[in-house]
Amino acid sequence: QVQLVESGGGLVQAGGSLTLSCAASLRTFSFSAMGWFRQAPGKERDFVATITWNGGNIVYAGSVKGRFTISVDNAKNTVYLQMNSLKPEDTAVYYCAASRISGATIMYWYNYWGQGTQVTVSS
Repeated sequence: QVQLVESGGGLVQAGGSLTLSCAASLRTFSFSAMGWFRQAPGKERDFVATITWNGGNIVYAGSVKGRFTISVDNAKNTVYLQMNSLKPEDTAVYYCAASRISGATIMYWYNYWGQGTQVTVSS
């Protein structure tokens, strides 16, 4: 059983930055990739970014490309999402998830999910 714990959310003004972390309970050799998704109130959960544990096959959603950076620290079994130039429309609960498929951009391919962390961007 994989446990994923997100942290780092909070309230930030537009134009500001936040870094989210997702700690995995164990090195998920069976899960080659990690991803971030987000869900705004009343909306579906959307893909944000994904990366493999060796730091490859990085994919970003168009809405965050150039502003967000996904990275991994294998020694800490942790994946990060650095978010810069935040906009009010980035407000959402952010979830990390583990997948056996590298480069996956839809929820169907992710097998384990964290509990989410709230990010609120004020205008």
